[in-house]
Amino acid sequence: MTIVLIGGSILVIVLLIAGVVTTVTSQQSIIEERLITYVGDDYIDEVEGVEAASTPLSDWVNVQVERTRWGGGVARNLAQADIKLKPGEYFALIVIAVVGVGLVTWFFGGQSVISGLIGAVVGFFLPRFYVNRQKSRRLQAFSDQLPDMLSLMVNGLRAGFSTVQAMEAVSNEMPSPLSDEFKRVVQEMQLGLSMEGSLENILRRIPSDDLDLIVTAINVQREVGGNLAEILDTIAHTIRERIRIKGEIRVLTAQVMYSGRFLALLPIILTSIIWLGNREYLMSVFQPDTMLCGFGIFGASAILVALGYFVMTRIANIEV
Repeated sequence: MTIVLIGGSILVIVLLIAGVVTTVTSQQSIIEERLITYVGDDYIDEVEGVEAASTPLSDWVNVQVERTRWGGGVARNLAQADIKLKPGEYFALIVIAVVGVGLVTWFFGGQSVISGLIGAVVGFFLPRFYVNRQKSRRLQAFSDQLPDMLSLMVNGLRAGFSTVQAMEAVSNEMPSPLSDEFKRVVQEMQLGLSMEGSLENILRRIPSDDLDLIVTAINVQREVGGNLAEILDTIAHTIRERIRIKGEIRVLTAQVMYSGRFLALLPIILTSIIWLGNREYLMSVFQPDTMLCGFGIFGASAILVALGYFVMTRIANIEV
C-alpha cells in the first residue's frame, strides 16, 4: 500500500510538472486565436509553432468554465499574466495540484485525514499564487518600460510617423512584454478594428493608470487634434517621476512588507513542523477537557495574525 501511494504521488507530481511546462511554453497567443477566427483554420498550418491540440472534451470543458463568472475572471488573469492556459485547463491544473499535494502531505503526515486536507488546501492556492506572481511581475515590467516606449513614440512622431507607424516601431524595437502587447494592438488594427477599440483591449489586459493616461491622450488627440508628441513627452516626464517616487517608497517600505509576511507565515510554519514532528504535543490542547480552550487559542491567534498583517500592509501601502 505504501509503495502504491508513493508511486501515485510521484506520478501525479510528474504529470503536473509536465502539463505546466508543456502548456506554458506553448507559442499560441490570444492574437493568434483572433486571427484564426478571421481567416479560418488554414491559418494554423501557416503559423510556425501553432498546433491544434484540442479535443471535443477539452473544448466542452473550456466552454462550460468560460460561461461562469469565475471563468471570465480566470481568463482575464491568465491573459494579464501571459500564461497560455484556458480556463478549463487552469481548472484541471487546480484539481491535479489539490490531489497531488494532498496525497503527499497525507503520506508524510502520518496518513492523517487532516494532513491530507491541509495539503489539498495548499494545492488549491498554489496555481493562483503562481498566476498572481506572474501577473504582478509582468505588470511591473510593463510599467517600467512605458517611459522608454513614450520616448520612442515621440521621436517617431517628430520624424513624421503616424500614430500607427509609431506603435509599430514600438512593437518592433521594445522588449517584451511591452512589444508583445503593442504588436497585438497593431495586428488588431490591421484586421479592421478601430484604434480606440484596440487601445481599449490593451488597457483591459494591462490595468495600469499610466497606460490609461496614455490611451486617453491618444484618443483625445484623435478627436480634437493637437501636438501628440508634446503631450506624450509631458506624460513621459510624469511617468518617470512617478516611477522614481514609487521606487523610493518601495525601498523604504520593503522591510515592513517582508516583516509582515514573515511574521504572518511564522505561526503556520511552526504549527506544520510541530504537526509533522510531534503531533501528540500539538493535540494535547484538543483533548476532551481542553478542547474549548484549544479552539479558542487557535482562533484568537489566527485573528491576531491576520489583523497584524493587515495593519502592516496598510502602513506600507502608499498611493502615488
